[in-house]
Amino acid sequence: MRAAEELRYLILAAQREGNRLLGQALKPLGITPSQAEVLRILADHRPLTLSGLGELLVCESGNSPSRLVDRLATVGLVDRKVSAHDRRHIELSLTEEGMRLAGQITDIEHDLYRSIDAAAEGRDVDQITGFLRAFVADLPAGQALARRIAVEKEPAHDRAQRDVQG
Repeated sequence: MRAAEELRYLILAAQREGNRLLGQALKPLGITPSQAEVLRILADHRPLTLSGLGELLVCESGNSPSRLVDRLATVGLVDRKVSAHDRRHIELSLTEEGMRLAGQITDIEHDLYRSIDAAAEGRDVDQITGFLRAFVADLPAGQALARRIAVEKEPAHDRAQRDVQG
């Protein structure tokens, strides 16, 4: 097996196993990993328009997140309101139950991250993440992740100003 082929399958296997573990941990909450990503993004970056949410999603990059939002709104986790700044836009935010669930998701994800940290102990993770960033940089999921990281590093004042401007 060529090195590039093995690397591809190792990345695929790690992604599948990570998603499987996350899915199992989320099962008692009644949500999928993709739905959990929506809840976490809205908890961290609310309010967002549907397109704003779509720009930050890795699980659904390139697709409309409307089906995920519809399901989460139906079960009372996401609230949709007409934007006070632009009536053409619908703003998404979490309900009180959605915020509670987002907190539980954060705890579950931290458990998964601890197991990843344990497996990575003693290895040059910066080199691995640098390679992976370069590999996905020009692809939709990589671009969504880069936007999410940039927004999270943005000072709170700048983020609030951007949210007001729509």
